[in-house]
Amino acid sequence: MEALPNTAEPSLTTRLERLPGVGTARAERLAKLGLMTVRDALMHFPRDYKDFSGAHAIADLVEGEHASVAGLVTDVASRTTFQGRAMLTVTIEAAAGDRVKAIWFNMPFMAKRFEPGMRVVIAGQPRRGRQGWEFAHPEVRWLTADEQAHASEWLAIYPLAEGVQQSHVRLAVQAALDHAATIVPEALPPETLAEKHLLPIDEALRQIHCPASAEMITAAHRRFVYQELLMLQLALRMHRGQQKRAHAAPAIAVDARLDARIRARFPFEFTAAQRKVCGEIATDLARSEPMNRLLQGDVGSGKTAVATYAMLAAVATPVKPASVAGEAAAAEAAPGEPATVESASGARPARYQAAIMAPTELLARQHFAGLERLLAGSGVEVQLLVGGQTAKQREKILGRIAAGQTDIVVGTQALVCGGARFRQLGLVVIDEQHRFGVLQRAVLQQGEAEPHTLVMTATPIPRTIAHAVYGDLDISVLDGQPPGRQPVATYRVTPAELDRWWEFFRGKLTAGRQGYVVVPSVEESKRDLASISSAFEELANGPLEAFRLGLVHGRLKPVAKAGIMEDFRAGRLDVLVATSVIEVGIDVPAATLMTILDAESFGLAQLHQLRGRVARGPTRGICGAVTGSGDEPHPRVDAFVASCDGFDLAEQDLRLRGPGDLVGTRQSGAPPLYLADLLRDGAVVAEARRDALAIFETAPELADPKYDRLRKLVIDRWGEMLGLGQVG
Repeated sequence: MEALPNTAEPSLTTRLERLPGVGTARAERLAKLGLMTVRDALMHFPRDYKDFSGAHAIADLVEGEHASVAGLVTDVASRTTFQGRAMLTVTIEAAAGDRVKAIWFNMPFMAKRFEPGMRVVIAGQPRRGRQGWEFAHPEVRWLTADEQAHASEWLAIYPLAEGVQQSHVRLAVQAALDHAATIVPEALPPETLAEKHLLPIDEALRQIHCPASAEMITAAHRRFVYQELLMLQLALRMHRGQQKRAHAAPAIAVDARLDARIRARFPFEFTAAQRKVCGEIATDLARSEPMNRLLQGDVGSGKTAVATYAMLAAVATPVKPASVAGEAAAAEAAPGEPATVESASGARPARYQAAIMAPTELLARQHFAGLERLLAGSGVEVQLLVGGQTAKQREKILGRIAAGQTDIVVGTQALVCGGARFRQLGLVVIDEQHRFGVLQRAVLQQGEAEPHTLVMTATPIPRTIAHAVYGDLDISVLDGQPPGRQPVATYRVTPAELDRWWEFFRGKLTAGRQGYVVVPSVEESKRDLASISSAFEELANGPLEAFRLGLVHGRLKPVAKAGIMEDFRAGRLDVLVATSVIEVGIDVPAATLMTILDAESFGLAQLHQLRGRVARGPTRGICGAVTGSGDEPHPRVDAFVASCDGFDLAEQDLRLRGPGDLVGTRQSGAPPLYLADLLRDGAVVAEARRDALAIFETAPELADPKYDRLRKLVIDRWGEMLGLGQVG
């Protein structure tokens, strides 16, 4: 990969076509990978490496396992095979005198590159031929003096796009290194490099692309992983600091009396995990800086009850101290009833409001119904704000919200898009955070006071990964289940077992249970069912013809959807046929059966969420995951059947698909991580988080001049996403 003399002024913004050896044609191909400048090429890191040391002895070769052999070219022969293909055979003699053949088909131009007496290294997967070991189409390293100047014993393997070859990328990267590796500014202070034993930036760039040894691959990799994760943590700390400085939050004091009154409203005792998390939230609410807390817990762990506790604490708190008479009367309020008494002037004292935003109208309506049942007779006004309401309904609701007459608002995106203006918003709860994207949790912040924010997810996230993605949030985990809850019995159902499964399913329905049948989507499914409607017809006229079936999917009008759900909840339907619209939060305790058709079509986290619908009551749930074949491996389905632990499944899901789509980072527009892997590099995530906190203690907002370069990189990389452009 020899580079020609470079006459262009060194710059990271130099276009690749201007570099010697790249040219316009190759640059056009490289643009498919997003590689247009020198900086792009330097940051296009290898995805793997192949040993090119030539250290393998021919006697130690194993068929099919990568190896590299060094030796002397002794013969170069070209011929045409019986099939009419051009065949080049190069014989190479290794140090011990053993010989190996390198073979290329239909590449006659390669013959000009070999001459007897040349020293080369070939690398690839060897196979046993009729005359000994052979390498078909191996990678070649010519051991001439000129080539050795930039040769590496490890060959970088890069991510590619259609029409782009490894050689194109390697040439561009080498040209970029020659052009600008020495002018890349160092982001980390010298003391950080020394303390962390990190390579300086120029050396790290050379070793990540052209490593001298396996040890240097590790060293260069660590340098970039640490820097990337440190930058992410610093960006999240800057974002959090910016939020805290924006406005003061209302101080909401939850004393022992209020705690007891709120808990008395619930028809059950809180679990130890719920009590712990409520204590963490109460501590946050009492401060005058905004709470930013992530509440994560497995399906059915009681997150909604905790969120309700927090909302009741907010709406029980007067915005301004009421009169003495009013305070005295409030203290005598019924258990669980916020201070709704009139003041001495006869007007109701202003109290903080709370809002909970759900990802679907179905879930918003369920939250609304649950709050209405829980707060019946309390004097707390709850309103529903969703897209399916009439203009007259919306106008009335919005007016009551703006006047402060509504205490709790339950809604969907309509809370953001529908012009809702709160008089005194004290707390925002966002349910299923990943459905909204990482950055949407700030959309309800309005007025002089910054509301406290509680975000919830039922998609368990390993703690180190949660710190990486939600580094600007405090994290609470509900790691217990309510008493009496049992894990769902889960089975994989093959096509050969389907008739027996339906017989079992019918037996449970006859005994009085209710159930779900989940179909992948409204569109074509893998079972040649034209749509969920035809799946419904097949079930209604086939295995479930004796039962009352309802149909729910995302294209139904909200009112129709709500009506069908109410019929199911009331027991007027035996089976609900649905898409994954029921994935989140649907709570029908009597529904304890589930059949998931084409289970391999769903993600592992989604399968676990769906299963959670039949784990809502004391009766043990039963779930059958129907696969399209009995013989093919289905790693996600097998993992799903083997475990009911959401945190365990979350880790397995990450191993199966990687963390790229985790909790909506991709939907939110977050740049991908270049090199860090949140699962593999969990220890570095924790280290970077500690170091970011330590840096902010001595240099808030990276104000120290020694962090100028690092600060610029952080804002360049994450500023638009996190709104950091106005910092400093």
